[in-house]
Amino acid sequence: MLIKDCKGIELEKEKSNTSEDFFNRSEVTFVEDGVEKTLHILYVRYFDEIRHEFTPYEQDPIFVQQGHETTFKDIVGLVCLLKNPGLRSRKRLYINSKQEFATYFQDINYNKLPEIFLSLNEKKEYELRSPLEFILQPK
Repeated sequence: MLIKDCKGIELEKEKSNTSEDFFNRSEVTFVEDGVEKTLHILYVRYFDEIRHEFTPYEQDPIFVQQGHETTFKDIVGLVCLLKNPGLRSRKRLYINSKQEFATYFQDINYNKLPEIFLSLNEKKEYELRSPLEFILQPK
């Protein structure tokens, strides 16, 4: 699978009676079997504020490489796809449960995530051989 882009967006109210400003969207675009797909993860913005409960990240940006800032919302879609490769066949996922959200971040090898974003910044793509490379294996 070829990862083409990972980005996060803070949603804003389009109308006064909507609740978009309580949500973030994280998108990961990838190519599989010659077909480009994008997975959209919509999640409660509050999870950004408590990310330290289930990740090693304390603040945004979570890392900076060669002047490019990567925020927590930029990695959410990627982490979900790495943790559950079955999401490759989905277009959208909505997560409003803290427990469900936290399970995606369990056993992720956070030390390897910067290499994906470095490659995206330099080459505009990252060849993902196996999602298992990013999952910590029991010893």
